[in-house]
Amino acid sequence: MNPLEMLTLDDLHTRTSVKWRLYPPDVLPAFVAEMDVVLAEPVERAMTDALRRGDTGYPIGTGYVEALAAFASQRWGWDGIDVGRSLMVADVMTGVSEVLQLVTEPGSPVIVNPPVYPPFFAFVSKIGRRATDAPLGADGRLDLEALGETFARAAATGLPAAYLLCNPQNPTGTAHRPDELASVARLAHEHGVRVVADEIHAPIVLDGARFTPYLSVEGAEDAFSVMSASKAWNLAGAKAGVVVAGADAEEDLERMPEVVGHGASQMGALGHTAALREGGDWLDEVLSGLSANRSHLAGELARRLPEVRLWEPEATYLAWLDCRALELGDDPAEVFLERGRVALGSGPTFGPGGAGHVRVTAATSKAVLSEIVERMASSVR
Repeated sequence: MNPLEMLTLDDLHTRTSVKWRLYPPDVLPAFVAEMDVVLAEPVERAMTDALRRGDTGYPIGTGYVEALAAFASQRWGWDGIDVGRSLMVADVMTGVSEVLQLVTEPGSPVIVNPPVYPPFFAFVSKIGRRATDAPLGADGRLDLEALGETFARAAATGLPAAYLLCNPQNPTGTAHRPDELASVARLAHEHGVRVVADEIHAPIVLDGARFTPYLSVEGAEDAFSVMSASKAWNLAGAKAGVVVAGADAEEDLERMPEVVGHGASQMGALGHTAALREGGDWLDEVLSGLSANRSHLAGELARRLPEVRLWEPEATYLAWLDCRALELGDDPAEVFLERGRVALGSGPTFGPGGAGHVRVTAATSKAVLSEIVERMASSVR
């Protein structure tokens, strides 16, 4: 059974997460990366059993990392996750921030590829680094020429530079190809730039595409990946992530302050471990549903808002919509919220290339997707 089709809007309105409480009840939310699903049974069982035991103390051990390594081997054919070169952390962005502080200095440039996940800019600023843009190309893929030029400028500052790679890309849903990532590794080595890959959406790859772990490509041995089961199994509130160091980055990871490994929650570690070990069948059902939703959303837009261009995602459960033909200004999400009472991701917050766009969270039922498009259409009638 498709987990995306098991809940009604009445069910969802009982939830107390930010998706369902930030706006008034008459607003249909599709702005944040939360899925409208019931938990995978193994995840629910692991967490409720722990609650029944009162097992809510501090997490310990390498079970989560071992589960992630086994999942990577089975799903991606990659055996590069070494427990000895990995660290459990509170969540992906905490891990990213801590790694960036290891390999850069205050004021260092951190290259990003907008349009990209808005907290990249905020977290980079918070740790005293400087976000430097190397925008995606017109085709929505990595612009390797622009990336090389940006790496060169960053290296010329004399400060240690880093590249914060979003793989797969949020919000476009681009699954970066092996040849693209190999070129990134070559450019990074040439210019002395350290790569930190946010791979939180790695398990969510749709029909016709595949995920390539950045650390699996030649030349990425001094890089880092930060991963989690949170997006694929809807566990964002159950905090746990993993920092994985490449073979030549182990000494850097050893410099990580010991306290950084204290951030994950026991419930998060147990839930994420169960998801990776036993949640594969549930994930496959979700992926099938997301592929169907991609087609459904494209059809609904073609029928009701043909002026809107959908960047059809290869990965993630996000949809990036180019609404510039509607002439609603730089931030169409404001108009859709005010007129249509539907909350979408604000394009300008994703950086250069985001103006005139919105992001839709498509991990919901077909009925809700149809209602999202209907409310958008009602805003321009």
